[in-house]
Amino acid sequence: MQFAKPLPKYLVTRYHGWKATSYKDNQAWYKTLAREGQHPRAMVISCCDSRVHVTSIFGADQGEFFIHRNIANLVPPYQPDGDHHGTSATIEYAVTALKVANLIVLGHSQCGGVQGCIDMCKGHAPQLESGESFVGRWMDILKPKFDLVRDIEDADAQARQFERQAVVASLENLMTFPFVADAVKEGSLSLHGLWTDIGEGGLECYDPTAQMFHPV
Repeated sequence: MQFAKPLPKYLVTRYHGWKATSYKDNQAWYKTLAREGQHPRAMVISCCDSRVHVTSIFGADQGEFFIHRNIANLVPPYQPDGDHHGTSATIEYAVTALKVANLIVLGHSQCGGVQGCIDMCKGHAPQLESGESFVGRWMDILKPKFDLVRDIEDADAQARQFERQAVVASLENLMTFPFVADAVKEGSLSLHGLWTDIGEGGLECYDPTAQMFHPV
């Protein structure tokens, strides 16, 4: 394993700083988490984007959220075909093993994955159309929603609306999972769609009745 290197010094320094402060001040809590296991109240599916910091937005502590991150916070449709499905496996574990009460899909502004899908839909991203592009094939999940925003002329407004549609697409696909649909029907699981504006710190929640996002 000659390709594995030691941690950069700045990360080592930060780790020792955390161990000497945050960990030391909350050592009993960490030991409780280790001893009793995790019992998160919610699962959050968010984007990989480094600017989206789920625990900071909600002021969450360790053990509160079961978090899964992927490109553009997308959920694929239920497809038990024997292939590798990281997102689907995470959802299965959260719902059937951890019994989370809330499942949140969190989208965000200036999403690079969503913009890539727009470019692909407009024929401006041949590299994503390649069968070898993992990102392009992942964004195929969202492509059917592009017709809903195709006629928006302002590029920024189009992107912001498509980011919201990524959240809606994920919510719809979640309901194709039998164990999710059953839990929702039983009332043991609630689904929530959110979109956050990185620059403004805003947060919007999806209203399925009005089919719109409203400020929280």
